[in-house]
Amino acid sequence: MPPEGALLESRTMRDSVMGRVEALDKIKALTMLPDGIHVRTEDVARYFEVSTGVIRQLTARHRAELCENGMRVLRGSDLREYQSDNLSLSSGGVGSYPQRRSSLTLHPRRAVLNIAMLLRDSDIARSVRTYLLDAEEELRKGYADLDRRVTNIESCLGGVGLALQELGPVLNRMSYRLDSLDRRLDATNRVVAALSNRLCDVSAHLNRVDAKVDDLAHQVRDLRRGRKRR
Repeated sequence: MPPEGALLESRTMRDSVMGRVEALDKIKALTMLPDGIHVRTEDVARYFEVSTGVIRQLTARHRAELCENGMRVLRGSDLREYQSDNLSLSSGGVGSYPQRRSSLTLHPRRAVLNIAMLLRDSDIARSVRTYLLDAEEELRKGYADLDRRVTNIESCLGGVGLALQELGPVLNRMSYRLDSLDRRLDATNRVVAALSNRLCDVSAHLNRVDAKVDDLAHQVRDLRRGRKRR
């Protein structure tokens, strides 16, 4: 695992973990504005336990990166509209925002996490960076474990493939023998059918013989009766 200071130096590393905003609340509760989305510069400083000036200097140096992650500065009508909308949600009433404020810098959680990865002299920021790197290490271990399992499955499937290849000739021989049995059964069925036909013919012939025998028997009886009458 790289040291937590690596996040301070590498924009690419910061971008890779920018979605892990849950790290903020894992280290310390972050007080949000009434909109539930943003915090002020003063609240960011309070969270990291540094002065407001330190946060302002950092945001000035890294403005482009922080703006890409949601930081914005409200002025004029945008500021008045935002204050009006959020004062209605706040229990603090009109005094929640200074009336003479000329601008208001808003930070969503993503921008606050960005500051945590840029702020050097804050124990809270260091803890957030350490949490992020530990979480990434666990994730990498999980991916490595998953990769090993996939490799094991592929190895098992490879063994199954070899077994199927060896079984192929056996199955072919069995298929050939089954085909031979089918042909022999067909031949046997044909012989049985022929014998059945012959038996039918014999039965018909016997019926005809029986009829002739009956005729002869009638003739013999008739002859005997004729002789007796004489």
